[in-house]
Amino acid sequence: MRSARSRSTSAARRREAIEGFLCILPWCIGFIAFTAGPMIASLYLSLTNYEILRPISFIALGNFAKAGRDALFAKSLYNTAFYSFLYVPLHLATALATALILNVKTKGIGVYRTIFYVPSIMPAVANAFLWMWIFNPEYGLANAFLNIFGLPPQKWLFDEALAKPSFVIMGLWGLGSSMIIFLAGLQGVDINLYEAAAIDGANWWTKFWGITLPMITPIIFFNLTIGIINSFQVFTTAFIATGGGPNNATLFYVLYIYQQGFLFAKMGYASALAWVLFVIVLVITLIQFATAGRWVYYEVERKA
Repeated sequence: MRSARSRSTSAARRREAIEGFLCILPWCIGFIAFTAGPMIASLYLSLTNYEILRPISFIALGNFAKAGRDALFAKSLYNTAFYSFLYVPLHLATALATALILNVKTKGIGVYRTIFYVPSIMPAVANAFLWMWIFNPEYGLANAFLNIFGLPPQKWLFDEALAKPSFVIMGLWGLGSSMIIFLAGLQGVDINLYEAAAIDGANWWTKFWGITLPMITPIIFFNLTIGIINSFQVFTTAFIATGGGPNNATLFYVLYIYQQGFLFAKMGYASALAWVLFVIVLVITLIQFATAGRWVYYEVERKA
């Protein structure tokens, strides 16, 4: 009797395991075919001199040594780092400020939240053309706005000094996703904490600095991590708006990888550059996680 029950349980578990594997099989096939497979292939190509129409020759770390001597590699890395260090803090600050403003219960607040969110889901190509028009030196809205205050017109995307800050402004246009995440975090803060602080005579700044900010540090950490990763992958707007100009001022790293791989057909070198980017982003992310325990507050861990 017990043996029959045991065999029945074992058969049910096997059937359940088979059904589970069948359910995840499409994802596994997709992961191997479109993620793991291409990554392994690019790792191999990074060690070769592969120029599509010519035979592949193995050169070990030759492509990585070439990158160390490539002035445009250093330029593109500098442009990307400059953009990241300027964009990420401003993006977090503006997204949080917008979420704080919209974290109110008033009539029609959903409409305002939607208005601020919609730009983040605009197609990247349409977004690039929109900002090309805004930053047009002759008839753009940006110079029309400066003219109201009697300021001289600027070349914006065509000015080597203003090109990267212009891209930062373009990036801030899409703060909607981070804003929604911040808004969800703000609404998760226990209102009893604010009521207790109010009884103690705390003003709005004390509440924000002592309650709101510590309680949403996991949200800040998440948006910070995603923001840095995304900032190192700027491509579409630069490809359409400037093509890397003027004078390589907007030659961002991923755009440079594209140029090497698809314009100059140097797939081996482009693969090596891609792996350099992967290592850079991985190291930055690991540093973030290693230091998160010093400033990120998790209420569940504290209770435990």
